[in-house]
Amino acid sequence: MESKPQKQSLTNAFLAGGMAGISVDFILYPIDTMKTRLQSSAGFINSGGFRGVYSGFTSMAAGSAPSAAATFFSYEMMKNLLEPMVSEDYRSFTHVISACVGEVTGSLVRNPFEVIKQRAQVHAKRNVVMLWRETASTEGFKGFYRGYGKTIIRDVPFAVIEYPLWEYFKIKWSKYQKRPIESWQSAICGSVAGGLAAAITTPLDVLKTRVMLAERESNEAKGNTIMVLRNIWKTQKFRGLFSGLTPRVTWISLGGGIYFGVYEWCKIFLNKQTML
Repeated sequence: MESKPQKQSLTNAFLAGGMAGISVDFILYPIDTMKTRLQSSAGFINSGGFRGVYSGFTSMAAGSAPSAAATFFSYEMMKNLLEPMVSEDYRSFTHVISACVGEVTGSLVRNPFEVIKQRAQVHAKRNVVMLWRETASTEGFKGFYRGYGKTIIRDVPFAVIEYPLWEYFKIKWSKYQKRPIESWQSAICGSVAGGLAAAITTPLDVLKTRVMLAERESNEAKGNTIMVLRNIWKTQKFRGLFSGLTPRVTWISLGGGIYFGVYEWCKIFLNKQTML
């Protein structure tokens, strides 16, 4: 018998997404810093090594909650709209479309904070306020969205892999145990889905990092995707395209567990409060 999709509260999805975003960033930020420094063209040691691993965190924290909230709000909104239109056999396609919309929306909010965060991670002696002012004065509004296209190129394929896998694992686990899954189970599903998606999309993450960290007016800063990838391949081959693979997969696997686990826990909690 085909199960009827359950509509989610968009308010609860927004609040739960915000909590999930800030939680995962606070816990795993040092790993993200090391990944960024490994991918920097200046090299790991010259970019700061193991020093100041929370550099840029205030910028990321300011953007993580609203961007994650926007992502899950858009994701659940599209699911609510699309799932009633298709049979259970084709529900994965709705998850793909919903993931795309969610990531594009979340990235619009997240990108300015991501630019400042990554610059702070490789220029640990500069504070976040200084970097905001410097970017605004030298590059203007466009500077905060440098690498946005590359972020979308990375995040949409990532989301198309991660979210449908997360949903698929949850559905299968729920059917196996004949009851809805709990938050810790959602965390495991999210961890596996995130790790797989992270490994596959690492070259796109390297591409985005190189563009965001490039010197102003340099060829890399202009964001020619083919040229940047060709330069990486020419100088470093697979090692360059998959630089930062281990910390990225580690970070996102752990992050996926925290992100989706916290999201599911908060959503269940808020749904219960709504029903009271």
